[in-house]
Amino acid sequence: MIVVAAVGSAQPPHGVADTTLKPVSAFAAISNGRTRSLALFREASKVIASPRCLNCHPDGDRPTQGDAMRPHEPLVVRGPAGFGVPAMPCSTCHQATNSDDGHVPGNPAWRMAPVFLAWQGKSLGGICRLLADSTRNGGRGKKALVEHMAKDPLVGWAWHPDRGRQPAPGTQQEFGAIIDAWLQSGAACPS
Repeated sequence: MIVVAAVGSAQPPHGVADTTLKPVSAFAAISNGRTRSLALFREASKVIASPRCLNCHPDGDRPTQGDAMRPHEPLVVRGPAGFGVPAMPCSTCHQATNSDDGHVPGNPAWRMAPVFLAWQGKSLGGICRLLADSTRNGGRGKKALVEHMAKDPLVGWAWHPDRGRQPAPGTQQEFGAIIDAWLQSGAACPS
């Protein structure tokens, strides 16, 4: 199953986006550790498989944008460090905050995720295994991964997008707590 298909399965019927995240306590009654871990990751996937995350984790050198995840306009490419190319770095348009007209997202560290962290086109199981493996996720152990997901301001933009974009489900703190509980429960991944 590819991520785009998984996005649909993580949402309620009739295309209504689920904007909530269950609290970690909602999974406490699941006695089987692996089953609980899988359920936690599936809950986290509401965020991971949202356009807010997938747009910056493309499988290629061009990001996508908006809720429809269309190719970025103007045409931009990753560049050597994910900040664009010298002639057109991301900061040309993406300033420290969202633009005044609400059309251009902003953050002082705006960039694409490293190519080895591409999520678009991967199954949820593939993304899960990538996140759980510190040799493939940029060297982030459990504590660093939780810190990144729960507190990184660039990740946090997903909950405070510019006008016209649907925020990621829940809050960054709730998402971080789910990621932490998933890691503590064994970081089980769907197949």
